[in-house]
Formats: sequence, structure tokens, C-alpha cells
Amino acid sequence: MSGILKEFRDFVLRGNVLDLAIAVVIGTAFVALVDSAVTNLLTPFIAAIVGQPSFASINLDIGDATLEIGLFLEAAFNFIAVAAVVFFFIVKPVNIILARRARGEAPADTPIPEDIALLREIRDLLKQRQ
Repeated sequence: MSGILKEFRDFVLRGNVLDLAIAVVIGTAFVALVDSAVTNLLTPFIAAIVGQPSFASINLDIGDATLEIGLFLEAAFNFIAVAAVVFFFIVKPVNIILARRARGEAPADTPIPEDIALLREIRDLLKQRQ
């Protein structure tokens, strides 16, 4: 049984699992921040223009069912806001930095494997004998 526990511990303490856990925690906090910005800033601003205090009150009744279109719209605004912030403040700057690094650095010379170097030496010696 201790072998399974050791294997589980090794799995949990691998770098990928820890990085993923940190990303989930930060991502959750980030989504809460963007959700607050959309709920407290963007939605009231749009509501002031449209005249609706909250999108949550936009419903469509079909028989006994109610389609909560306003809640869907708020979720869509949240998604677009999160995607825009991630793209413009994380992805785009990182791409610019990586492009600058790629332009500034020459490609590294890869070392020739020993067997290839030996074969080339033999080829060159054979050419000299002719």
C-alpha cells in the first residue's frame, strides 16, 4: 500500500500538477475580478444607455418555461471581457516579447552527432585518396 501512496505523492508533487493548481487559483481570482468589472461597471454603463437597470430582468416566457436571456447576455459579456483581457494583456505582450527574442538571437548550432562526424571524416579521406 505504501508504494501506491508514494506514487500518488510523486504524481501530486510533479511540476505540472502544481503549476496547474496555481493557474486554477489565479484564474478563479481573475474571473472574479473581471466578473465584478462587468457586473459593476460595464453592465450599468450599457444599462444607462439602453435604459434597463439589469440584464437579468430580460426574460422570454414560452408556455411554462422561462428563458433567462439576460443572464445569458451577462455571462457572454463576462466571457468576452475575460477573453479580451487575457488576449490583450497576456497573450499579445508575450507574443511580442517572444518575437523580439527570436529576432535578436541567432539559431543555436546543433552539435553534430559523433557517428555522423566520423562518417564525414571517412568520406573526406576517401575523396583524398582518389
